[in-house]
Amino acid sequence: MAIREIRIIGDPILRTPCEWITDIDDKVKSLVEDLLEGVALEGRAGLAANQIGVGLRAFSYNVDGEIGYVLNPKLVEVSEDEYQDGDEGCLSVPELWYPTERAWYARVEGIDLDGKPVVLEGEELMARALQHECDHLEGMIYIDRLDRATRKKALRDIRNKNY
Repeated sequence: MAIREIRIIGDPILRTPCEWITDIDDKVKSLVEDLLEGVALEGRAGLAANQIGVGLRAFSYNVDGEIGYVLNPKLVEVSEDEYQDGDEGCLSVPELWYPTERAWYARVEGIDLDGKPVVLEGEELMARALQHECDHLEGMIYIDRLDRATRKKALRDIRNKNY
């Protein structure tokens, strides 16, 4: 199976909230295969379905050697007192990284291909990836979370990249 092309900022699917998966059929199983194959490439921590052109609530992750996926993920908990503000990037905004504040800890609940509950949680990079991918499924891109001055610079840089 070929790796699907990553949708780049400006593509309307990235700004459209994804639909809940109501039927786990062959289409969804194929989507999960594509997400897992796409996230397994070096330098990728997460991949949301809409980043490969599918408007369904699913994402894959690749953090600290652990690769997996979740369907219908919902961000159910984040740390409220501890934050991280390291640089963040996105496959849909190639080659640009900006300091992005995220909760230090995050917990996501969803289901697997058998409809069984899945709980993903973690700190630092895993927490950042969970928050980042859940944002994608809501039609948000990480640049929406930047402080005003950094966002202004990011938008200028994006225009100059001319994707």
